[in-house]
Amino acid sequence: MSPSTRSPLTWAVHLSVLLLVLLWTLPTAGLLISSLRDKDQLAVSGWWTALSSSSRNAVARAPSAESQVERDGKFVISGSLLEGQGGQVSAFGFSSREPARFKPGETAELNDGDRLTVQADGSFEIVSDTRMEGSRGQRIFFTASTPPRFTIDNYVEVLSAAGIGQSFLNSLTVAVPSTIIPILIAAFAAYALAWMPFPGRAILLAVVVGLLVVPLQMSLIPLLKLYNGVGAFFGVSAKTYFGIWLAHTGFGLPLAIYLLRNYMAGLPREIMESARVDGASDFEIFVKIVLPLSFPALASFAIFQFLWTWNDLLVALVFLGAGDDELVLTGRLVNLLGSRGGNWEILTASAFITIVVPLIVFFALQRYLVRGLLAGSVKGG
Repeated sequence: MSPSTRSPLTWAVHLSVLLLVLLWTLPTAGLLISSLRDKDQLAVSGWWTALSSSSRNAVARAPSAESQVERDGKFVISGSLLEGQGGQVSAFGFSSREPARFKPGETAELNDGDRLTVQADGSFEIVSDTRMEGSRGQRIFFTASTPPRFTIDNYVEVLSAAGIGQSFLNSLTVAVPSTIIPILIAAFAAYALAWMPFPGRAILLAVVVGLLVVPLQMSLIPLLKLYNGVGAFFGVSAKTYFGIWLAHTGFGLPLAIYLLRNYMAGLPREIMESARVDGASDFEIFVKIVLPLSFPALASFAIFQFLWTWNDLLVALVFLGAGDDELVLTGRLVNLLGSRGGNWEILTASAFITIVVPLIVFFALQRYLVRGLLAGSVKGG
C-alpha cells in the first residue's frame, strides 16, 4: 500500500505509536541531559533550556578589608562575581531591597561613603578615600546570564563515593541468579502444565493465576518469619544471598509459569507427537524441542524479572540487610543522597547509572519481547 492510499486509521495508528515513543523517550533523554548539566543551572532551569543561556539572581561577598591595596592615594578592594564561570552581569546592587538598581559600569555609593563599581564581565572594585575596616566583606547582589555548561562532575561524585563498586557487584549477585533460578523452575512447571496430563492440573493452574494478584507487601513479612524459623532450625543466618534468591524466585514464579505455560501450549502439537513416535521421552522433548522454541517467552520474562530485581530495594533490605558489605546499588544511592542533604543534582546521575545495565539487557532481548508477551494468543497449526 502506497503512502497516498493509506487510510486515516493507519495514519492515526502511526501517530499514536509515535506519540507513545516520545512519551517514553523524552523523560530518559531529559534525565541524561540533566545529569550532564552544571548543578547551579540545573537548580534554576529545566533540561529543555540546556542549550540556552540562563539568568540567575545571586549574591556574593567581597573580600574583607585585609585584602585592600593602596592605589593612587585610594584604598581598593577588587575581585570577580562570576569567578571564572563565564557569562555577563546585567544588573547589580548592594541592598536586598534593590538588588538590580545599577547597570554594569555604573558606580554605586555605599552607605559608608565607599564606591562600588561592577563591570559586565563580573569584575568589581570597591574604592574608599580612607582605609577600610571590618572583618566581613561587602555583600553584592547581582543578576547574571551564564552560557550553558556541561560537566561530568555529577557522575564523578557518584562513582567515586565509597562503596559504590561493592554495591554494584551486590546488585549483580542478587539480580542474575534471581532471574535464572525462577526461569529454570518455571520452564519445567510450564511444560508439565501444558503437555503432561495429570489429576488436578486445572486446579494447579488456577492457583498459579491466583498468585499473580497477591501483593508482595502482604506476603513479605510472613515469608521472612518462615525463612527465619527455618534458618534458626538449621543454625544458619537469614541475611544471606540464598535467602533473597529464594524470595525473588517465589515472587517471580507465578508470572513465569503463567507466561511460559501459555507460550508452550501454543506450540504445534504435531512436533510433540512426531517426537514421541520416534521414542523421545518427555525430558528429551522438553530439552531439545520445547526450550529452543520457547526462547522468546524466556527472554520476555528474563527482561521483566531482571528489571524488577535490579531496581528492588525493599526485598533486598529485608532479606539481605543494610550493612556496607551487603547493601545493593539502590540502597547505596539512597544513602548517598541522604548524606548530601540538598544536593539533589546527583540524583539525575545516580538514576542514569542505575538504568544502564537494565537498558543493555532490554536492547539485547527486546526483539523477543513482543513475541513472548503474545504467548498463547494464537495457536500453532
